[in-house]
Amino acid sequence: MLRNTTAGFGWVSIGLHWLMALTIFGLFGLGLYMVELTYYDAWYRGSLDLHKSVGIVLALAWLARVLWKFSNPQPRPLGNKAWEHKVATLTHALLYLLMLGLFISGYLISTADGRSIEVFGLFNVPATLTGKGQEETAGQIHEILAWSLIGLAALHAAAAVKHHVFDKDRTLVRMLKAGNHPSDSL
Repeated sequence: MLRNTTAGFGWVSIGLHWLMALTIFGLFGLGLYMVELTYYDAWYRGSLDLHKSVGIVLALAWLARVLWKFSNPQPRPLGNKAWEHKVATLTHALLYLLMLGLFISGYLISTADGRSIEVFGLFNVPATLTGKGQEETAGQIHEILAWSLIGLAALHAAAAVKHHVFDKDRTLVRMLKAGNHPSDSL
């Protein structure tokens, strides 16, 4: 089952979710490593190029995921707590917005000097917006957004575990296994 149904997620949604989650945590770890490097460290340039390239590919995956999300039915929420559904909807929207903010701020950092971003030697993303102090300002915003995204993702994961362990519903299971899940209980 590739497409979503009102009862469960399809493999495309599941694959994009986990690919993006792992990539985001990987980029966060790489970013933490990069800020400790000096210009003279052997991997200073390579880590930066990798971070930029993966970030661009992730932005393209994000766009594909958003388009897929709006062209597929969304599984109905499990449980009957209206406040949880509202919080989940707000959290998901905020996750998407934080990612978008990271892509934009990362682009502004990378192109502040007027050079395009080379993506794995396959294509270039041109520099279109440049300005004095752009790199520093965008860098500060990028760091705040990155920590915010990781914090919110951790809460998102904790909520999924809570649904699995305490509520005993299929919220977590249906993001691990595609298909229709006729029963809400484990």
